[in-house]
Amino acid sequence: MINWAFIFEAPATDPGADRFVIEREGVRSTVVAVPEQAAVVQVAMDLVREGAQFIELCGGFEPVWAGKVVEATGGSVPVGCVGYAGGASVARLAAIFAPGQ
Repeated sequence: MINWAFIFEAPATDPGADRFVIEREGVRSTVVAVPEQAAVVQVAMDLVREGAQFIELCGGFEPVWAGKVVEATGGSVPVGCVGYAGGASVARLAAIFAPGQ
């Protein structure tokens, strides 16, 4: 079975409760919310202990967090980062999260 995880940031979430798992035809996908970017390290380590074979971080994470996850997991699993297509996409994303939105 392929077992992977996707982690994203959402304020006031609880990684233990705010997650869902989809299992279909030999693939287990776990999606987990973390309340702040710093929480990603512990959550990633827990997911690896639970059998995750690779982890992807939402594009909203600062790039440094992928390296911190790799370091914390001892490089035992691949860690990917979702990206956005070009400067215009990044600007639109920033506008969504701007104060007052």
